[in-house]
Amino acid sequence: MKAVLCKQYGLPDTLVVEDIPSLVPAAGQVIVSMRAAGVNFPDALIIQGKYQVKPAMPFSPGTELAGVVKALGAEVRDIQAGDAVIAYAGYGAYAEEVAVDARSCIPMPAGVDFKVAASFMMTYGTSYHALKDRAQLKAGETLLVLGAAGGVGSAAIELGKLMGARVIAAASSADKLEACRQLGADATINYTSEDLREAVKRITAGKGVDVVYDPVGDKYAEPAMREMAWGGRYLVIGFAGGEIPKIALNLPLLKGFAIVGVFWGNFTRNEPQKHEANVQDLLVWIAGGKLKPLVSAAYPLALAARALKDMMERKVKGKVVLVAG
Repeated sequence: MKAVLCKQYGLPDTLVVEDIPSLVPAAGQVIVSMRAAGVNFPDALIIQGKYQVKPAMPFSPGTELAGVVKALGAEVRDIQAGDAVIAYAGYGAYAEEVAVDARSCIPMPAGVDFKVAASFMMTYGTSYHALKDRAQLKAGETLLVLGAAGGVGSAAIELGKLMGARVIAAASSADKLEACRQLGADATINYTSEDLREAVKRITAGKGVDVVYDPVGDKYAEPAMREMAWGGRYLVIGFAGGEIPKIALNLPLLKGFAIVGVFWGNFTRNEPQKHEANVQDLLVWIAGGKLKPLVSAAYPLALAARALKDMMERKVKGKVVLVAG
């Protein structure tokens, strides 16, 4: 079977695609024939040695996938060969076959496409956990989403609207902001051509925003913090902008807002029952058409490096996926 392999730390061009032996499941595992695998920012970090998890080389990147169960390991009871599942792998999903813990598999809802199924778990799981559990977003509050056209950002727009918030989307180009409006954003800011602080002041009539969803960091963090409303919550999602910002702590003191960390992976491990409840909410909404994950492109495994580069260079809207075959 074919797999995308990381044999040395580096940028996506260092990845290779090779034929390797088919996988054999260990006890408690299943082998899933991958139909689609989500491309996520942690995938770009793990191949550079910049992620919290550092697998032994060679390894395949790829954290989430959807496919069909091919083989069962010992002690697997609730899954059958032939079942269509969504799975969280941690790494290894950029391959035609993926070994995953059977407990990480979720039955695919009827009518959901493999590409959609492979693209929502991390982005919508992260965003829902952030907005529901960490920010406790309330109907009527104002939510500012930075990097709003990306995977987690577009999910945050949809979920924010579904939860009753007024959503301001900030992104770097006119076409990305148009995509944000199509997802339901009430107002938009082009932060490459507009002053972020002044735009937020104008849109909120000087009241500021209740919640900031920030997967970007870098130079956008501080101006967003300076336009928080009293009692706001600033969600630290990630640092796709490159630099981890250093924040003067007088800002949360003076404005009475909280800086709240969001680490979805650790949440799923430490609070599995709450995570399972969140996933069930998301599955119901997706199956019912209330959430419509944006998958803007599908790349074959042979173009995995290009898919990662396009994501890293912010050339994609929503999510992109890899497909087998």
